Amino acid sequence: MTGSRADGSGPRVAAALWAISPELVTALDDRLGLPVDSYVNGAQTWLTDDGPHGETLEWRLHPVAGYQVPHGLTHNDVWEAAVDAARGHAGPGGPRLLAVGDLWDGLECYAAYGDDLEPAVLAARAAERLGRAPDAAGLVDHDAVADRWERTRGAVSIVELLGAQLRS
Repeated sequence: MTGSRADGSGPRVAAALWAISPELVTALDDRLGLPVDSYVNGAQTWLTDDGPHGETLEWRLHPVAGYQVPHGLTHNDVWEAAVDAARGHAGPGGPRLLAVGDLWDGLECYAAYGDDLEPAVLAARAAERLGRAPDAAGLVDHDAVADRWERTRGAVSIVELLGAQLRS
């Protein structure tokens, strides 16, 4: 459900949110495969056509506040190294175990192209695809979150900002 709020902030869109865990990372790998994009800022993104009418859903792992690419890796290597760590495997050339909680705060799922979905419908479809229910779902204002994240140059947690909106 979209629409601008009275305070002038951006439209509110349906979103589902999961806290980060090794189990979440392995579920993403098992059910969605490799991300379609791995960003320098730490975000990892997948696109699936799992909406109730074939809408594209975007799945985004949000980086921790102040994220830095781990030493010895490029942003393109982080996902596979983190999956190896979540599965308890050593990386190429020896152990390079990464704690997923040092990389990401959580996962968000939302309609990729602004489609109007009800939060409960989105949460159910996302849970079905991922094999685990979200920790929270509701309406969020991505514009407000992005503005705050950009103003602080990534020093705030996107997941905490989204979670605060979902609790309000």
